[in-house]
Amino acid sequence: MQNEATSQSQSGRVVALFGEILADIFPDQTILGGAPFNVTRHLKAFKLHPVLITRTGHDALHDELMLEMNRLGLDISGVQNGPFYPTGQVKVILENGNHRYEILPDQAYDHIHAGLTHMITMALKPELTYFGTLAQRGMESKLALDKFLSDGKSPRFLDINLRKPWYNKHTIKRSLVRTDILKMNEDELDVIAQYFKLQGADKPQIARLLADEFEIGKVVVTNGAEGCWMLDEERKLLSTGPEEIGQPLVDTVGAGDAFAAVFILGLLSGWEMLLTLQRANQFASAICGIRGAAPQSLDFYTRFSHEWSL
Repeated sequence: MQNEATSQSQSGRVVALFGEILADIFPDQTILGGAPFNVTRHLKAFKLHPVLITRTGHDALHDELMLEMNRLGLDISGVQNGPFYPTGQVKVILENGNHRYEILPDQAYDHIHAGLTHMITMALKPELTYFGTLAQRGMESKLALDKFLSDGKSPRFLDINLRKPWYNKHTIKRSLVRTDILKMNEDELDVIAQYFKLQGADKPQIARLLADEFEIGKVVVTNGAEGCWMLDEERKLLSTGPEEIGQPLVDTVGAGDAFAAVFILGLLSGWEMLLTLQRANQFASAICGIRGAAPQSLDFYTRFSHEWSL
């Protein structure tokens, strides 16, 4: 499957992403999302060439996804489609004034085909590969991810995104041993530290132990409104503090995905690491000023593209 974006000369740096597309099903609306999809749309808006490898069903959500991806000019060549499982859904349940999210089991993204994944990855020759943990809950997708990572010779970026109850020590370990760059939040660092009995005087020390044990080059840790920090290959600590949103806080949905996208942009653009951290934090904070994980209008990106000389 190809659209206009696929046939154009690819001026953007190619990033291959593996994982889920999820539709949040609210009582009154449906919103397409999932971390890999959110990162993909941000990367495209910042003039890279992202290709998301995922799987959908033969259903109305697939049709809606294709319309949205074409609207955004996204390459659809990595979207597999089959009749046996539905396009990924998250049921949003309102309870006592709060939303509860139920990630439904046995969805199409649990059945990503390894052979098709191999063909698209070999054709792409990406400069960076991205993956997470949720799409590893199904055996077919685990095998497809193994092909995806073994085929790609580029740096591997793990956006770990732990979603209860769909992770365990085995999934986390098989992810950590496969990555070069790890991104997580401080709560996820605590979970990992507990699983692998990592003890230190503070979180950066725990992160150093983690990086050394699994031979991870860069470890990036976000901490919400407090900012973020990272350890580079030499285990040097870099950090940046809170970023002003510039408008009232609306929600924090998708802030981590926004951060990941700009961090990847910085890596491929050759920005200094501290500057990359600062810009990723800046963009994530801006996303907190809008409803949902990504803006409807591409005009949202114009200010950042101008400031960053993209």
